[in-house]
Amino acid sequence: MGDDTTLIPVSLRVPADMLESIDKVAKSVERPRSWVILRALRFYLADEGQEFLDIQEGIDELDRGEGIPSEQVWAELEAMIAAMRARRAAE
Repeated sequence: MGDDTTLIPVSLRVPADMLESIDKVAKSVERPRSWVILRALRFYLADEGQEFLDIQEGIDELDRGEGIPSEQVWAELEAMIAAMRARRAAE
C-alpha cells in the first residue's frame, strides 16, 4: 500500500464493534488491521473527502470573484431551452 518508509503512526480510538468488524475483514482477506483501515481511508478520501475539497474549492473561487452570476446562468439556460423548443417545433 505504498512505501512503508513514508508511513507515520497515528493513534485512533474506535468503537469496539467497529474494531471487531475491521478485524473480521482483515482476517478474511489475510491482511493486517492497518491495511483494512488504510484502504477504508483511501476510499473515503477519494469519494466523500474529495467532495468536501471540491466544495471548498468552489467557495474559494467565489471568494476570489471567479464565479458566474446566477442571472447569467439562468439567461443561458433559458436561451438553450428556447433553442431546443424552436428545433422541436421545426421538426
